[in-house]
Amino acid sequence: MKFSLIVAVVVLALAQGSFAQDVTDLERLGQYFEEMKNKMTQDLTEIINKQDLTSQAQSIQTQLEPLAAQIQEQLKTVASNVEEQIKPMATSMQAQIQPMVDNFQKQVEAIFQKLTEQAKAIGN
Repeated sequence: MKFSLIVAVVVLALAQGSFAQDVTDLERLGQYFEEMKNKMTQDLTEIINKQDLTSQAQSIQTQLEPLAAQIQEQLKTVASNVEEQIKPMATSMQAQIQPMVDNFQKQVEAIFQKLTEQAKAIGN
């Protein structure tokens, strides 16, 4: 009976050690699954956020394209109106300034002619 008690104690001790090893392995396995769950959650969150940003950017672009086209059309209209108003003014200004420019040119030519004549007279 003592022998069977000793054998039973040894078997229990071995079983306890084996269970302790199994518990450690189970804890490691549980930790591994927990880490994998966290990693997958993080990766999926990043993927969803990236796709969300992409879809938001596409949505904004889709909304802004018609607005940009409208602004461009309005700018063309404004530029055309400004050109229509400035052309007559520019033509009028040119008509008023041209006689002054012609007069100034004649005066400069006269001065240049006098200087040329004086230079010839000094050179002779």
